[in-house]
Amino acid sequence: MSATHKSQSEFPSAVIKKRAKLSLIWLVPAVAAIVAAVLVFQNVKKIGPTITIRFEDGGGLQANQTVVRYRGVQVGSLRSVELTKDTKHVEAVVRLNRSASRLARTGTIFWVVRPEVGAAGLRGLETIVSGVYIQAQPGKETGPEQKQFVGLEDPPVIPPPLDGIEYVLRTPANASLNEGSPIYYRGIEVGSVRYLQLSADSTTVDIHVSIKTNFAPLVRNETEWWNAGGIKVNFHFFGIDVGAENFKSLIVGGIAFATPTNYSSIAQSGKIFPLHDKSEEKWLKWSPVIPITNANPVAPTGGLPSLDLNQPQKQ
Repeated sequence: MSATHKSQSEFPSAVIKKRAKLSLIWLVPAVAAIVAAVLVFQNVKKIGPTITIRFEDGGGLQANQTVVRYRGVQVGSLRSVELTKDTKHVEAVVRLNRSASRLARTGTIFWVVRPEVGAAGLRGLETIVSGVYIQAQPGKETGPEQKQFVGLEDPPVIPPPLDGIEYVLRTPANASLNEGSPIYYRGIEVGSVRYLQLSADSTTVDIHVSIKTNFAPLVRNETEWWNAGGIKVNFHFFGIDVGAENFKSLIVGGIAFATPTNYSSIAQSGKIFPLHDKSEEKWLKWSPVIPITNANPVAPTGGLPSLDLNQPQKQ
């Protein structure tokens, strides 16, 4: 046999390898699909009920941007906002988070928070940056479920929590008092205005005030109250006297009261007093001795006995 002809056994044998059934190129999209599925599942778990809120005006409301808040936390989002068929209102479709499902019950109220500047002060200024939002206030937890709501055009009057003894001051009209206006006794702040409302017959304004519990003994059945806000101008023969209770009352308004030297029992919570436009000179001369406790929690230690109001005073 010539050298040019070789047997088959002298040639190298081919090695046959089995091809992998799953290529690594498919691993990346598979992982991405799994991650996407997990994210979708988590979002579905957060989805709560969808409700519709009807407003008179939809100014500032934007689909997929406006949020719903409760206690400062986002609890839902606006999915769409459209005019009603009669074009007299707007309907906002809101999707609540699952954790806020109980808001979709009878008694819950909604209103739009917008920046406002008025005589009552500044409100909603945070919306200048974040945009307007829908505020929610839940009703009773035992109420039936509800899907259709009518939103309020103005924020509701929600009295702040009572922290003290409440009294009602009645006046023909309100001039300068607002929620939170301070109440003074001898120039010391002892309470504040909780809220204001018209009386049941709408002939007067009822100002609900709260006096701190430790100062409650200062309020007696004979106590006189007057408006201490603004600037007081008195004309007399020798000139003009201009004054104010203090700088804070000059800005936000305020109330002062005095109790006569000869006083009776402590006024009961809820008692109605008249609110005068200004004080009488004799009221400012009253000097009753009324024991109080913990009048000043931050009174300086080691001071004169007359400054130490942390101990009960003897009558």
